[in-house]
Amino acid sequence: MPSDRFWENRPLESLDAQEWESLCDGCGLCCLIKIEDMDSGKLFYTNVVCEYHDNEQSCCTCYAQRSTLVPDCIKVTPEVARTEQWLPDSCAYRLLAEGKPLFDWHPLISGDPDSVRQAGISIRDRVISEQFVHSDELPEHLVHWFD
Repeated sequence: MPSDRFWENRPLESLDAQEWESLCDGCGLCCLIKIEDMDSGKLFYTNVVCEYHDNEQSCCTCYAQRSTLVPDCIKVTPEVARTEQWLPDSCAYRLLAEGKPLFDWHPLISGDPDSVRQAGISIRDRVISEQFVHSDELPEHLVHWFD
């Protein structure tokens, strides 16, 4: 288990693999399929999730192979956390990259892995697999969870 509050005084680049992975709260928001408006560049989130997402466990079923199985799956790195706006505002990687504290419901703060779901942040039971949605139907699945 990572040392206590390691994220508060160290840059993201200095974290070891276990510490880095523990920053993920398991909300699954990054696994949502997004639509980009080509004119404005604005991103819109859908309630459609990657076929490898396990809704009951709220996690990826092929995490170690995700980049191979899903070439569009972007591995979150410190650079991605600093530059990519598709990460939700509640994402620990993004928060820390922006110099902000973690929310009280984050499992590293609360000590409870279910606190994310209790806070209403998790996508658990709110999504549908891309296996059941044709790409032309994605606009019908837009959500406004971030507005």
